This record gives sequence, C-alpha cells and structure tokens, in this order.
Amino acid sequence: MIRTQTLREQYRARKAELLQNVSDSGRSTRGVHAALHQLARLADDSLKTLWKQAGFGPGLALVAVGGFGRGELFPHSDIDVLLLLPAGQSPDADEALRQRIETFISSCWDAGLEIGSSVRTVDECLAEAAKDVTVQTALLESRLICGNATLFKDFRWRFRQALDARAFFVAKTLEMQQRHNKFEDTPYALEPNCKESPGGLRDLQIILWVAQAAGYGKSWDELARTGLATPFEVRQLKRNEAMLELIRLRLHLIAGRREDRLVFDLQTAVANTFGYSSDTAEVKTKVRASEALMRHYYWAAKAVTQLNQILLLNIEERLHPRTQAPRAINQNFLDKGGLIEVVSDDLYQRQPHAILETFLVYQTTEGAKGLSARTLRALYNARGLMTAKFRQDPVNRRTFMDILRQPHGITHAMRLMNQTSVLGRYLWIFRRIVGQMQHDLFHVYTVDQHILMVLRNVRRFFMAEHAHEYPFCSQLGAGWDQPWILYAAALFHDIAKGRGGDHSDLGAAEVRRFASQHGISREDARLIEFLVREHLSMSRIAQKSDLSDPDVIAAFAKQVGNERYLTALYLLTVADIRGTSPKVWNAWKGKLLEDLYRYTLRALGGHAPSPDAEVEAHKREALVKLALHSLPHEAHKKLWDTLDVSYFMRHDADDIAWHTRHISRFVGTDQPIVRARRSPAGEGLQVLVYTPDQPDLFARICGYFDQGGFSILDARIHTARNGYALDTFQVVTSGMQDHYREMTSMVESELARAIAEAAPLPEPSRGRLSRRVKSFPVTPRVSLKPDEKAQRWLLSISASDQTGLLYKVARVLARHRINLQLAKVNTLGERVDDTFLISGDALQNNRAQIAIETELLDVLAS
Repeated sequence: MIRTQTLREQYRARKAELLQNVSDSGRSTRGVHAALHQLARLADDSLKTLWKQAGFGPGLALVAVGGFGRGELFPHSDIDVLLLLPAGQSPDADEALRQRIETFISSCWDAGLEIGSSVRTVDECLAEAAKDVTVQTALLESRLICGNATLFKDFRWRFRQALDARAFFVAKTLEMQQRHNKFEDTPYALEPNCKESPGGLRDLQIILWVAQAAGYGKSWDELARTGLATPFEVRQLKRNEAMLELIRLRLHLIAGRREDRLVFDLQTAVANTFGYSSDTAEVKTKVRASEALMRHYYWAAKAVTQLNQILLLNIEERLHPRTQAPRAINQNFLDKGGLIEVVSDDLYQRQPHAILETFLVYQTTEGAKGLSARTLRALYNARGLMTAKFRQDPVNRRTFMDILRQPHGITHAMRLMNQTSVLGRYLWIFRRIVGQMQHDLFHVYTVDQHILMVLRNVRRFFMAEHAHEYPFCSQLGAGWDQPWILYAAALFHDIAKGRGGDHSDLGAAEVRRFASQHGISREDARLIEFLVREHLSMSRIAQKSDLSDPDVIAAFAKQVGNERYLTALYLLTVADIRGTSPKVWNAWKGKLLEDLYRYTLRALGGHAPSPDAEVEAHKREALVKLALHSLPHEAHKKLWDTLDVSYFMRHDADDIAWHTRHISRFVGTDQPIVRARRSPAGEGLQVLVYTPDQPDLFARICGYFDQGGFSILDARIHTARNGYALDTFQVVTSGMQDHYREMTSMVESELARAIAEAAPLPEPSRGRLSRRVKSFPVTPRVSLKPDEKAQRWLLSISASDQTGLLYKVARVLARHRINLQLAKVNTLGERVDDTFLISGDALQNNRAQIAIETELLDVLAS
C-alpha cells in the first residue's frame, strides 16, 4: 500500500515537471492540449490507486465528469468525479459503504487532488440531469476511470436514451445568452474571463456539447467529417482554442489558484510568459506588454465568437430544419426565416461589392434578425478580398454611406460588420483599434467596443422606446434632421487612440480624409470634424470650470459657434460618457452638462429648448383638435403634466386629443376608465385604458381580448408619472363591421369591469393555427437583455402568429411578477416580432431569467 504522503509527493513532482515545459514554451501553443490531457492522466493514476486502497467492491464505478471527463485538467481546476452505485445501494443505508466513501474522498484531498464529488445511482443521475442542465452537461462528458465497466456502460446507454438533443440545444443556448449578458455581451471587457466571457473557452465547449448531444461528433475533426465545419474553420478553432487554453493555464500557474480572469494585476505577468516585455517590438512602439497580450487575446476571442455563431447556427438548422422556402430579396440575397442568406457560397468571390451590400440588405429588410450560417461562413472566407483596391472602390464607398444614412439598424449593422471583421477591413484605420485596451478604470471596453457603444447610445436618442432613459437628449434628438452626422462622429471620435499625440486632433484629420473620399458635403464634413476634434471639450468644461462665470460660458459659446453645433456636441458628449462604463455616468454629471448646454444656448442668443419640435408639433395640433370639442381652457394641463416625452413621441396628435378629451377630468380617479372608438387606422377598434397601474394589468387586458375573440394588432403601453397606466390597443374581431356601436359599448363596460374586479387570470383560448403557420412555422426566438441602466430589461420575441399569443406571453410575465413598461407589437405576415420593456425582481436572478425564457419559448412553440 502506498502511503498518502508518498502519493502526494509523486503527484506534485510529476505535475510540476509537466507544467514547467508548458511555462517555458513562450508564445508557442504547441503541446498545451497534450499537457492538459497528461494532467488528467496523472490525476487518473492517483485516483485508481486510492480507489483500490479504499477497498470498494466490484459493483461500483468511479467516473470522471465535466471538464475532467473530457480528459482535460487545468492546474488548479476541480477534479470532478461521480461515484456510481448499483441500483438499491445507498451510503445512507450502508454504514460500511458510507465509511469507505468518506475515507476515499478524504484520502483524495490528502493526496493533493482537489476533487468535487457526487454519489448517485443511475436512476438518481438521470433524475438530477432531467432537473438541471448543468448536471446533464457534466454527465454528457463522463468517462470511466475504474470500477464496474458494465454499470458505466448501462449508465451511458440510459443517459443517451433520455437525452433530448433539441431541448438540450435550447437550454444551452439560453444559458450562453445569460452568461454573455453577465459579461455585457462583449468579449472585449478590459478584465475578461478567458473561460466564461463571450469568445472564451466555454463558447467553444458549448459547440462540442450540443454537437455531441445531437450525435454530430465530439471533436473538431469529427465535426469536419460530418460537414458542420470546414477544414479551414477547424484549423482556426484549434489554433484559437490552444491560445485560450495556454492563457488560462498560465493564469492558474501565476495566481497559484484557480483564476480564469485576466485581471490587471496578472496581465503583465502572463504577458511576460508569452515573451512580451520592454524589449519586444510591440512595447518599443509604445504598446505595453499587457496590451500586446490582450490584443492577442481579443483577436482570438473575436474569432471564437464568429466561429461559435457559425457552427451553432449550422447545428440549429440541422436540429430544426426550416420547411419554409427562402424568399428572394434581390439577385444576391435571400430571406431565410428572418436571416439574410447569400444565394451562393462564392457570391463574394464573384461580386466583392456584395460584401458591404450584405449589411445594407440586413438594415433594409423588414424583420431581418441576423445573418445565416452560410452568409457568416462566406464572410469569414472573404476577408482576403477586402484590399486597398476594395476600399477605394466608388461603389463600396457609396454603399458604406448608404449604411450610415439608413434610418434604422445602424447599431446592429456596425456591430455585425465589426464581428465579421468587415468594418476593420473596409475602414483600415478602425482595424488598428480593434482589441486595443485603454489602461484606465474610466473605460471598461476596448476602443472599438467603446466606439460601438457610443454609436448605440447616439442611436437611442432617436428611438421612442428609449426616451425614458435620457428624456432631454431624446427631445433634442427628435428635432435633429441628420442623425447620420452624429453616427459618423461617434465612429471616428476615438479612432486615433493609442498612436501618441492628441487623439482628438488626429481623429479630426482622419474623418476629414474620410469625408473627402466619401463625397460628404463641405458643411456636413465641417460639423463632423468639429465633433471629433472637440468631443472632450464639453465634458471637461462642465466638470472642471465654474459655470456661473459668464466668461466661461461666453468662451464656450464662441468655441461652438451656433446652436446646431452645440446640440450635436451635447448629444455626442452624453453618449460618449455613457459609453465608457456603466458606473461613470451619474445624475450630477448629467445636470452639469445640461446646465452648460442651457447657459450656452442663452449666450448664443437662442432660447432654452422646450420639448423637441416633433413633440411640440404634436401638442399644438392636439390643442387645435381639442378646441373643436369646446374643452375648457387649460383643461388638458392636469393630464399632460403627468406625461413624459416618450408618450408624446409615441402618439400622434389625434390620439393625444382623444385621450385628453376622455380622461383629463378623471386624473387621479380610482376607477378604471375604458373608451373605445372605430380605429382611425382602418378596420377594428381602438381601445383606451386609463387606470391606476396594478400587477398583471397588461395580462388582464390581453386576457379579456383573448376571451372575447379579439386579435390585438398593436399595443402601446405607457405608465404616467403619477403611476397610472395609459394604454392603447388596436383590436379586430370577426363580425365587427356591422356592429361597431354595440361592440364599442360592450368593450367599454366589460373591460372596465374585468380590470376593477381583478379576478384570477383566465386560461388562454386554444385557437387554430393558420395553414401557412402550420406549413411554414417560424422558429421561436427569445432575447432578454438589460437596458442602459440595468434597471429594466428589453424582451424581444419572434414566433409564428397565433390567436392569443400576446396573452400567453403576458401570462408568463405575470406569473413571474414582471412589470410591463412599454410594448411594441409587430405582426409581419405569419410572424410576430414583439418588444417589451419590463422590470421585476425575478430578472436579477439568472436561473429565474432562464426559466422565464424557457417558458416563453414553450408558449411560443405551443
């Protein structure tokens, strides 16, 4: 019998010798995968010895699970094992067995093995796997270390029989979305987790998990043989996997513990193990050793993100084959269930102009959700086509400007262009800042991600559904005539970071060159150049100067020159600060900037801005309509004082006047007010609900319409400042044409009573699906992401249209006590694409979020 101390010393010595070889390999990733397998085999050897010495009978099996089950082990990762018992055995009922198990586990720790253990029968394993996808994943990668091979074989067979590949795919992708949300959906955080962050090792493992569950293979080479990955992609996968594994391995060694985060404190030390130091070429060009390492990491994470998306879409298409024939968009692209698909794999080789056209088509195709696996793969293989000649092509330059000037989809298009490496290859200057760190705690993103975050923030100033975040910016945005100017400024404001010198001046020179090459008018080019050059000025003055000093205001007014330049600079400044870190922006900074804006506007001879021109126009026109109904002077004021800018942006003058006429005298009432009229937009009824807000209100209203056989075509949900719900619905039902008056009276009385009584929510009706929906089902999709302040969440759903669908969704939200703040209902033929702004305590819990998403997917698919 080998003494535990001897076993411990042998294990440590062999492990140290093995790891020394990996530590001395510099930037070479050759051998890292083999080292992880050798570490696992070392642990296997010790476990077999300890198992034998524990005196277990022949009936039990020792099984490796999780990453250890894969045959890989990082230096300080847990060694996860399962003690598999025959049916009928239990350590609770067998004292001798319990003692052996306790002795075995204790001896493992004494021998230097940091194990995580579970003790279960086959039935117990299957029961736990059915309840928890994490357990299911760990068992998926199980392998026998020693013991009863027949028992293990039976377990593996029964586990595979119970495994639902489609459900597993859905569960793992939802889990991945939640994990990505936790890391703000970017691989470019300044202290990324090389295992869990987007683009980390977990994103590679999930591909193999779902592929293995579906029987498509459990290694990259097997995925290539089954046609899921190309040989080129497999090479990229292996190369980037090895890079991430080497970083994680060295993190463990340097930290002396399980540490998967590339925290600032460890980045330089890890960089030194890769050979980055003050003497390397990267550092001599004023790039720190840690920055050189992190750029290497970010490029690997970006490639993993791209490949993860391509392969998961491929697997999804095999698991959920689409029966609907793709719809032609133009001669180059198809709409394949909401995804943009190239007409042929060699499209970009034949027509390089189609590369940028991809993103313009994505923006302009109603209901487009992204790019198909085929398109992503084609773009991945077309990177070499984007040369200097490509960038100088007038057609490509016009297409890029068309993308920038589109009224919708700019944020998603630019993000997709960056994710697919198109943005950096078209704007070569942008490529230089991809994955570039900013070494301060003010910025929590790399330069390219910060730029895209600022672009997103600017875009939100022009979207009604985000008006609640920064109402004053939304007011100004609604009166701005050329949003693309601000998008261009956002794209270039930090593009010269990291070169040395003043990045604002260097960036201004870059955007001046860009404007000249892309045919931007002199007047617009001057404004964009001004914004890039001065993008830090307003923040600096607001936070560091005495705003009560007339000279400070006069000097700044002279600097900006006019109201148009001031407004543009203010909007860019707010977007820029908000794009540095969720913790940087606060109400005080907002007040300082707004004060500076107002003081400067006055100094320029203008006037303090009232709500934007569009909102003011709606109000004026509504007052004209109200005057026709002899409403008393200022009778509207009591109601309007409770409504914010998002209400006036989202309703036209006719609706505002209608609302005001019917509810202005009921502000503060305890009773629900329901009014209905023939819809001004066409057939059906327009229904107004005004009532003190209450839990389940939206579900209750939807339930009433569902029970009454109404289909909801549109829902505009608004919560006033006084806590009252002011909701407007467009509904239709059969037989309405000849009975509008009776229908109107019925809805007004019955819906008001249903709201007031607050009875239990009724069960959804079971409507029939249309033939088209049955023949061409839409794969349900659910996306749940936090909004700007992480206080509310944006829920997006896409599914086949069906009777009562909105009510089914509302019931799920009500069941989890989710409050609805805003709803946008959009029906595109047989597909619905709905967006909800929601809040609730359950959204702060990852498990609850996954439960909500899973339930929503269930009702969308039912």
